[in-house]
Amino acid sequence: MADVTDRLESVTRSFPRALFYGAGSLTEMLTPACGVGDIVHADLDFARIEGRPSSAVFDEEASPFAAASFDLIVSLLTLHAVNDPVGALTQMRSALKPDGLLIAVLFAEETLKELRAALYASETDYAGGVSPRVAPFASVRDLGAVLQRAGFALPVADVDRVEVRYREPARLLRDLKGMGETCCLVHRGRGLRRDALAGAIETLAAASVATFDLVTLTGWAPHPRQQQPLKPGSATHSLAEAIRKF
Repeated sequence: MADVTDRLESVTRSFPRALFYGAGSLTEMLTPACGVGDIVHADLDFARIEGRPSSAVFDEEASPFAAASFDLIVSLLTLHAVNDPVGALTQMRSALKPDGLLIAVLFAEETLKELRAALYASETDYAGGVSPRVAPFASVRDLGAVLQRAGFALPVADVDRVEVRYREPARLLRDLKGMGETCCLVHRGRGLRRDALAGAIETLAAASVATFDLVTLTGWAPHPRQQQPLKPGSATHSLAEAIRKF
């Protein structure tokens, strides 16, 4: 949320009406420089927004909001678990007013790669096969393409890789459960054997690190005043000439 606050502070405009999905009490980190006015708090879990004056419980794939309802939409660590990211982002773009801003933070490609590798290797050794234990995460390139498919203008996707060190691998599993980030897959295959889990924990203890890729997506609802790419062939300067000169 601190990164979202920094990004909003760098935008030289105000957002009279905003929707924050999955942020909970973290909206209290917003500063006056962010320019955020009235906030609607939303989540799939009512407990996270209970007591908020303006709140809504809904699935991001089934938005209840009318078109052009918000100047700003922020989604915090929720979109990586949706079934249809293009559909969810398309509904967000529709709910934004023209020239409205979207900021979405989600886990991506290399997240929990150590845990995934340890579980796969251990299950292969002890069970003779593997089942999906860690949900797949999209790559940064794919997420940028999803923004474009959803109709956002000026799409940007950037990644911040965080490595968290654990003295005890079991603490990582407890933290994931506390975050609500256990495997979200409906079809997980066979149950995880205890000896396979013990082997994976032993492997993780040797690595003592867990990787999290945090991708931030930013995009704007289209508006005629926005910057537009030049038409092909309309350049007035030669790149080859510039290289020869400098």
